[in-house]
Amino acid sequence: MTIDSEAFELDRAHVFHSWSAQAHLKPLVFAGGSGTELWDDTGRRYLDFSSQLVNVNIGHQHPTVVAAIAEQAETLTTIAPTAANLARGRAAQRIVAHAPTGFEKVFFTNGGADANENAIRMARLVTGRDKILTTYRSYHGNTGAAIVSTGDWRRIPNEFARGHVHFFGPYLYRSEFWADSVEQECERALHHLRRIIEAEGPTTIAAILLETIPGTAGILIPPPGYLAGVRALADEFGILLILDEVMCGFGRTGRWFAFDGHDVVPDLITFAKGVNSGYVPIGGVLISEPIAHAFDDRVFPGGLTYSGHPLAAASIVATLDAMESEGIVDNAARIGVDVLAPALTDLADRHRVIGEVRGEGVFWALELVTDRTTREPLPAAEVARAKTELLARGLLPFTVDNRIHVVPPCTVSDHEVAQAIDIYDEVLTLLDGAL
Repeated sequence: MTIDSEAFELDRAHVFHSWSAQAHLKPLVFAGGSGTELWDDTGRRYLDFSSQLVNVNIGHQHPTVVAAIAEQAETLTTIAPTAANLARGRAAQRIVAHAPTGFEKVFFTNGGADANENAIRMARLVTGRDKILTTYRSYHGNTGAAIVSTGDWRRIPNEFARGHVHFFGPYLYRSEFWADSVEQECERALHHLRRIIEAEGPTTIAAILLETIPGTAGILIPPPGYLAGVRALADEFGILLILDEVMCGFGRTGRWFAFDGHDVVPDLITFAKGVNSGYVPIGGVLISEPIAHAFDDRVFPGGLTYSGHPLAAASIVATLDAMESEGIVDNAARIGVDVLAPALTDLADRHRVIGEVRGEGVFWALELVTDRTTREPLPAAEVARAKTELLARGLLPFTVDNRIHVVPPCTVSDHEVAQAIDIYDEVLTLLDGAL
């Protein structure tokens, strides 16, 4: 029996998969990886343009990060969060160094969902209010409050948490506001949010929780002025602003934080994924000084056994140091501007199945349609066909609804992008032919 076949059989016998009906799953089996590539036990190689779940920002098996995890394992594998630990302290220090002025503390969690969970808890405790406002086009995680904060279909069978209200954010391509310009979309989206706040009662609202750039929902770049406008509304009504940087943070947009390009400073920042490329599970909440000091003499009623786990903390230190010394965030910015933007725009010019291209850094989406005039989304069966065809050509894609998300590691090279573009081109030609 090969390693691949054993892994597959054990998976199907004993592993229960997320977001899936279990009976007919056929997961790919990977034996190894390096940089932007993965391979199976037969040696077949794939370009990973999914970054797994848009988290492997530094690429697979970065030697510095792997070595740091091994070194920490030799020193101290685990310690309770009640203790002080050098790896944990250094990880918090590195993260704070990239935050806006006025952020001094990090609460570590096991991942992005419980980062959002605890940010919500902090907001409610500090304000004495209950409601959390989030957009319908969003994903914030799979724990109790995080999944109800989520706006997409996954919320509906899991609505057990209280105090969550949803609203529509800006998305000009499919505007909920009958807008015909970026400026109009921004203005009307902010008016809509103001009316939601007024209708819900401002004194009942603890926080507005937004993905800085909604990721799974479609890589929806906020129009200029929108996030600053949300900040102004929050300030006007005494509401906290939580920005979810779980997917879009730590280099994904070509900036350390996505909000760095939007003239806004939140009260709380949630992170995970790219902070250590998922090498060891970890996430956290960056806490602004007023909120952190609210718990100087008041117990924060939250905690996790593995908060700031030493192996994960060591991987954060190594990841952020490597990203700085190797110019990885700058590479993501350059790839976005000089390579991906023109290449994807050219694909859109040549393939009528592409309705819109949007993104920045290494965070892009191709919205697929059957008709550019009506913007009718490409059917799910055709998107599934596209995924199959991409895999057959050695590219591991990220597909959601009627979209292909182009989300390689921040370390991706010009040559690797060119390889991927050729593969996308072939498959999009097939989709054009089916229209």
